Amino acid sequence: MTGLTGLAVAAPATAQAASQDRVAAAAASCDPEWPGRNGSMYAWRYTGCEGLLGSSQGNDPNWGDSSGPFQGSDNNAASSVMNAGYVGGNDVVAFYRLSDYQWSQGYGCLLPGEYYADDLSDNRFQYGGSLVIDNNITSHKWVNANECLATSIIT
Repeated sequence: MTGLTGLAVAAPATAQAASQDRVAAAAASCDPEWPGRNGSMYAWRYTGCEGLLGSSQGNDPNWGDSSGPFQGSDNNAASSVMNAGYVGGNDVVAFYRLSDYQWSQGYGCLLPGEYYADDLSDNRFQYGGSLVIDNNITSHKWVNANECLATSIIT
């Protein structure tokens, strides 16, 4: 009888440890891609910073056009993003639902201290209703933190 009691106690502890391991693995999934502060933002097609779409040290008003660092099929394709920008003024990357930085239709801000958002499916656009950011980015711009509402911060 004591053996069953011991098993009953051990099973939840093991399940809890396994759950914590999965959370830790997910949280660290973009760590290998971190380049250090190099002045760039990055976007990947898949979660966990897999399938690099591109990087940019500047702004790009339309990820779906044929100019700029993000082009054509990059539009509405990002599932993870990274902010490796230099800290101090215009160090936040704002991602927009529409081209030309139309903030009123939805935007999200990635702070430099957040480093990356490895799964954009758990983030929603500010002013974008319930629209998730995942696979819905059409432009990005470097901005100051005071240009982002607290509810627009992505993680």
